[in-house]
Amino acid sequence: MARSDTARFRHHQAVLAAAIVAALGTLPLASARTYLLPVLLVPLAVVAWAWRAGTDADPRGLRLRALAGQRRIPWDQVVELGSDPRGRVIAQLGDGQRLLLPAVRRADLPRLVAAAGREVEAAQ
Repeated sequence: MARSDTARFRHHQAVLAAAIVAALGTLPLASARTYLLPVLLVPLAVVAWAWRAGTDADPRGLRLRALAGQRRIPWDQVVELGSDPRGRVIAQLGDGQRLLLPAVRRADLPRLVAAAGREVEAAQ
């Protein structure tokens, strides 16, 4: 989905940088004893999550990406897009399910809707 009409939303790169620094910081601890080697897995999992997780939007729908999977949602299943008090964007589906869109913030809503080929409707 690397087409030009795709809007990609990813977590801030500072998370990735912090996870890399944490991985480097755990190297001395993990190399001290073999039973401490699994300590390295935590920052490495955060690196993988920060690199992969997010939301892609295009005229066909949404693709929600997580550490170990993804989910495709066509626009005709999305009834409403809104935000919660913390500024995260939530998609309300026709079956009543509410999905948190990874890495999409309230300020990103116009770009998300534009990727769908629609215009933003103001709430009454």
